[in-house]
Amino acid sequence: MRWITVILLWMLGMPLVVNTASLSLPDAAREQIGVTVGYDPAYRQLAYPGGDVDPSTGVCTDVVIRAFRALGDDLQLRVHEDMRRHFAAYPKLWGLRSTDRNIDHRRVPNLQTFFTRHGHKLAITDRAEDYRPGDIVTWRLSNGLPHIGLVSDRRNREGVPLILHNIGAGTQEQDLLFAFEITGHYRYAPPAS
Repeated sequence: MRWITVILLWMLGMPLVVNTASLSLPDAAREQIGVTVGYDPAYRQLAYPGGDVDPSTGVCTDVVIRAFRALGDDLQLRVHEDMRRHFAAYPKLWGLRSTDRNIDHRRVPNLQTFFTRHGHKLAITDRAEDYRPGDIVTWRLSNGLPHIGLVSDRRNREGVPLILHNIGAGTQEQDLLFAFEITGHYRYAPPAS
């Protein structure tokens, strides 16, 4: 009994440390549910690096950006730096002549290009088992707009992974992997710091 008391007292004196290594990408995205409750695609001036819109709102790309950032990887910085060095490799859909660190990382086609350029593009299949927790998937919605989300570690009754995303009502975890045309499948592991 005395040893248990000593161990408990010792443990109470230990500092509480949050271990981001134990936090998974789906966990990091799931933490946004109930926090990001709106959808706002408006252009905003952002801090750099580490800039973000108000956490109560955002777009589909913000779910991905925030999840990676929670694990210590800043895609705003990585995408901007890659675009700065290789601007010609990125889509020219917005009439820009140079990079814009406020918005470049918040555009689905730019993220698709970034993940493809860094060797993380995977085959698009209709097999649920090919989509692992933390994978990134892009779609073409029925209205023609691009969309992006993260594969969850949770599945529906048929074994199809759920998706963590924001399609207009804040961050949600939903059954929609095969609901729209898949245009990209990526597995991104940030380089070691």
